Amino acid sequence: MKQAEKMQRQIAETQAALAARELEVSSGGGAVVIKTNGHGEFLSLKLNPELLKEDAAFVEETILGAVKEAAAKAKALSEAEMRKATAGMSLPGLM
Repeated sequence: MKQAEKMQRQIAETQAALAARELEVSSGGGAVVIKTNGHGEFLSLKLNPELLKEDAAFVEETILGAVKEAAAKAKALSEAEMRKATAGMSLPGLM
């Protein structure tokens, strides 16, 4: 029982740390900069005004690429941190 409580506490601490952690991804040579937290929640999106002078399809592709990369980075971080918190135990629904 104490082991389960300890794991529950570690999970809660990890979730709080992930919420506070900021990740930054840039795409298109810095034309798009996205910040997320460790849960994958988007915190900000900045576009270089020069990017908006480009073809619409290029702008869309650049933004979408940055969004996908930011989401993947946040997911990988979250999964790695939760694995540490659960000491490698497989807990369905947590990751």
